[in-house]
Amino acid sequence: MQNAETKAGRLTAETVFASAYFIRASAFVLIALLALAVRLPQLDVRPMHTDESVNAFLTGQSLAGKTFHYDPQDRHGPALVELTLPLVRLEGAQKFSDLTEAQLRLVPVLVGSATVLLFGAAVEMFGFIPCLVAALLFAFAPLPVYYSRYFIHETLFVAATLGLMVSGWRAVRRNSLGFAALAGLCAALMLACKETAGLHFFALGLATVIGWRLRTPGKMPSVKIWLAGTTTFIAAGILLFTWGGQNWSALADLFRAIPQLAARAGGEGHEKPFSYYFILLAGGWSGGAILAMTLFGISHATGSFARLTLATYTILIGLLYCAIPYKTPWLALNFWLPISLLAGFGIERLWFASGKPSARAAILLGAAALGLLVAHDTRQRVFRHPAAENNPYAYAHTTEDLLGLPVRLEELARQNNILNPRIAVIAKDAWPLPWYLRKFSNVGFWQPNQETGDADFFITTTDVPGKLAERLKYFRPDYFGARPNVLLILWSPAKTSSPP
Repeated sequence: MQNAETKAGRLTAETVFASAYFIRASAFVLIALLALAVRLPQLDVRPMHTDESVNAFLTGQSLAGKTFHYDPQDRHGPALVELTLPLVRLEGAQKFSDLTEAQLRLVPVLVGSATVLLFGAAVEMFGFIPCLVAALLFAFAPLPVYYSRYFIHETLFVAATLGLMVSGWRAVRRNSLGFAALAGLCAALMLACKETAGLHFFALGLATVIGWRLRTPGKMPSVKIWLAGTTTFIAAGILLFTWGGQNWSALADLFRAIPQLAARAGGEGHEKPFSYYFILLAGGWSGGAILAMTLFGISHATGSFARLTLATYTILIGLLYCAIPYKTPWLALNFWLPISLLAGFGIERLWFASGKPSARAAILLGAAALGLLVAHDTRQRVFRHPAAENNPYAYAHTTEDLLGLPVRLEELARQNNILNPRIAVIAKDAWPLPWYLRKFSNVGFWQPNQETGDADFFITTTDVPGKLAERLKYFRPDYFGARPNVLLILWSPAKTSSPP
């Protein structure tokens, strides 16, 4: 009789646990679906940023059958292109001119939405409330939503970082070779996204050592765990960078990236003060409140190894990025991952600080108010003014004015009865024109003072070289803003003038 009662009690407990697990998992799935719904509208409205157009061009080359060649000079790793190719092929794209903004941006949209599910996988590590708050912030806050609709590496990099944290923790906690291999794969994916992965490996490693010394979670992981993770990291990294073994020179180029990365860290025209990221994250109606809750969460993140390690990592990676002169707003997404969890620690602390219904009602009311502020900022920065100069996320962004250039070219070609116009682009930095001229089959790009030969149309910056300026005397200019303080001129044949 007693055994039957014990068995019944165990079954009841298992049923309750399974029910609670299902409810929690369903919550993260629902938030991920809502994140997807928020990110999908108007994917093709915002002009393509220069960095997006470069990644699109590389994708187009790979579509045409060319092997990806890693270039440490001014590019990043192959992960984004490798992830994008299957999806755009599934959508019917066969060459560069077939690609669309919506097709390309769908990749970070899907990755950003899936990141919400990774927070669900991190519940065992950080707790349900912090992960729920982090999932909500990542799903709806303006910074992650904006760059989850941007065809650059950051969203994939952040997802891989969270994957490394969760799988690494589970590998140690469960002594699991499978999770160790998954951690190695995530680390390789980070490196194949951006070379700055080295900074994160350093910060995570040091934070783990500090957390281990202060909050020992158990015995050290076995040699097999280290070997499984390291071997997978090396093997996956080689496969990713060499394009499946087709370009072995990429490994030498990867080592060449180290001095190039050091040079770029000096600024290269993107120098910002130490406080840049603090000001950026604190902006809008909701930023200050989220940062305040994050600071409160840091002060209460010492209760476990995982939480202490996360707080230490946040401080270390924040100091590293702030100390480096080179700064761009999309790099702040690297902070949003730990910030959203730390804000969750703060809200959790407030929730359990008092069990009074009135106190918890006030917390829920405050959370609802914060949600409205977040919604306002997301609406303004992501959908209403995505490319405006006063939008801090639209950094050196392509203006909407440039969208009229290919339309004007087509119109002028028709007026002049030119079926396949020859277009010569003369500019030191022509991006994102390769993207916007992709529908024209006869386009050439030249540096200033290079001989272009004859062309039906010329596109230049305002500083036209002397010899070319003489030739353009018989062409009519149309002016288009490319990005803030950058003007492009479309030169077309003048109907009323001809050379003597």
